[in-house]
Amino acid sequence: MRHYSTSELRNVALAGHAHAGKTTLVSAMLFAGGATARLLRTEEGATITDFDEEEVSRKHSITTGLVALEYNKRKINLLDTPGLNTFMPDARLCLPAVDAMLLVVDGVAGVQVQTEKAWNFAAEFDLPVVFVVSKLDQERANFGNVVNAIRERFGRRCCSVEARDELVEMIAEDDDALMQEYFEAGQLSPEHMTAGMRHEIVSRRLFPILGVSATADQGVRELLSFIIESLPSPADRGVVETEGAPSVFIFKTMADAFAGRVTYFRVMRGKLKNDRHLINARSGQDERFAHLSTPFGKQMVEVAELAAGDIGVVTKLKDTLTGDSLSDKTAGMLWPRVPMSEPAIAYAIVAKTRNDEDRLGVAMHKVLEEDPSLRFYRDPQTKEFLLAGNGQQHVEVIVARLRKRYQVDVELRAPKIAYRETIRGFADAQGRHKKQSGGHGQFGDCKVKIEPIERGGNFEFVNATFGGSVPKQYVPAVEKGIQEAAAQGWLAGYPMVDFKVTLYDGSYHEVDSNEMSFKMAGRKAFRAAMAQAKPALLEPVMKVEVQTPVEYAGDLLGDLNSRRGRVAGMEVNAGTQMIRAMVPMAEMLSYQNDLTAMTQGRATFAMEFDHYDFVPREQAEKIIANATVTHLNEDE
Repeated sequence: MRHYSTSELRNVALAGHAHAGKTTLVSAMLFAGGATARLLRTEEGATITDFDEEEVSRKHSITTGLVALEYNKRKINLLDTPGLNTFMPDARLCLPAVDAMLLVVDGVAGVQVQTEKAWNFAAEFDLPVVFVVSKLDQERANFGNVVNAIRERFGRRCCSVEARDELVEMIAEDDDALMQEYFEAGQLSPEHMTAGMRHEIVSRRLFPILGVSATADQGVRELLSFIIESLPSPADRGVVETEGAPSVFIFKTMADAFAGRVTYFRVMRGKLKNDRHLINARSGQDERFAHLSTPFGKQMVEVAELAAGDIGVVTKLKDTLTGDSLSDKTAGMLWPRVPMSEPAIAYAIVAKTRNDEDRLGVAMHKVLEEDPSLRFYRDPQTKEFLLAGNGQQHVEVIVARLRKRYQVDVELRAPKIAYRETIRGFADAQGRHKKQSGGHGQFGDCKVKIEPIERGGNFEFVNATFGGSVPKQYVPAVEKGIQEAAAQGWLAGYPMVDFKVTLYDGSYHEVDSNEMSFKMAGRKAFRAAMAQAKPALLEPVMKVEVQTPVEYAGDLLGDLNSRRGRVAGMEVNAGTQMIRAMVPMAEMLSYQNDLTAMTQGRATFAMEFDHYDFVPREQAEKIIANATVTHLNEDE
């Protein structure tokens, strides 16, 4: 592959709802451009951009696949992004690498939930958008209906290129000179038409709609020509600097069983030549860009240099991860990272054997490097290792990858709920510890008042003693004894939170008192107080956002109510209903599968921890009874 200048590059992401035909369209574009000898099909498991073993077996994209195509003396970098909601965060991470988006819409199904999500991604990164209506050879496909749906959802500035008169008017109305030409001649010259269209597209004032049938090889070459003629180069958008020392931004990292760490980057400034050394702004690590390549699916085509704006791939960087910036040592640059949203759901992950347990940490480290949207951590209360991702399918894919790629076998389980205990009332109690067994004995005595504080206050301790009733050196021991007892709970063994203890009196013995005695006194005071303080259970409550087609909203509202949810707000945006609710975590463990079943997979949701709240009596009694049985079994 020859060297291409910045103005000769086109970087384009294909995005949209799952199964809209993005990967098939990329295959057709590669075939039309002569990069492959035949049209490779998803159902055959042979496409260039879906090469991961899980993508082949599931027949849909899981991560963004990259491929470079030469066409009419231009280089087109295509990013085939996943369309399932669970995997769309990967698409968002890669968008800083492109200058335009092809928003692929199914010619039969029309505008779908993830179509709008991809549209919002494009707006977030200020990307020009071209709609591509796919599968037009299929029965029940209707280009006109889909165009109308696109315009209804996204506005009149979305215009079919077949509607030439309307297209000319849109191009001319924002430019006085073009408007004058249009009034005088009734049309625009081909040169002004092309230049005006490109300007309007780059300015996000025009969103053309084209139609293709990838499997029938219809409209694909016209689409490639449109990309070259009407979509911006990196220079047109002004997002890169063609002059100066080289600098790159890392937008994707993958792990390969043979090549090791595979790093995808965009050249943000200057020219990057093979074997160039750059410094990582985060780690300070000197990295060598050896065997500089351009991506072609899982293959790499070596090149001598890459211009500003181009996309490259390199292996074996030592300490460089997604989101990092690397520059020449004389002029460091820091390019903005893409902020990541928190994962939607977490599962407990348990190694099946001791060998799996030994290998799990190293394998997870590699997986986390590849997928920044994951979280892997140990819950400090339940002691479980948790794997959190964007949905159940996301986590299941990671488990499959651990097994196939790293030979680590694990099980997923519903996580234990991190309940808490608290108090609703006031208590005044005494804790007295006295023990005599020959020689020096043990003596500690304290009087405390315990009261609830606002949620999230955790624990407060106040020493209000006077006159030396409890010597100062023993006060911390009283506090420690109370905290140790509170950590073991009172009702069901869960930590006690959101309460205040005031130590106001006590007594001591000149010989028999010591720190241990007052710590034991503090524990006894806590236990005595719990009989008066109206202890209660708290549960984690999640902030849940559900995005659904309007026709399912009523059923979903009823379902959320059945889960003890409290609806906090609703809004409708172009046929999509957003439901916001507060729902106890215990009621959300099966929600992913239930939501898919209720909406035929058309709704999506996200959730994050919001606060703790009281558990209703009926549920609390079950939790306490279960905890009692568990403790009895452990004692046996």
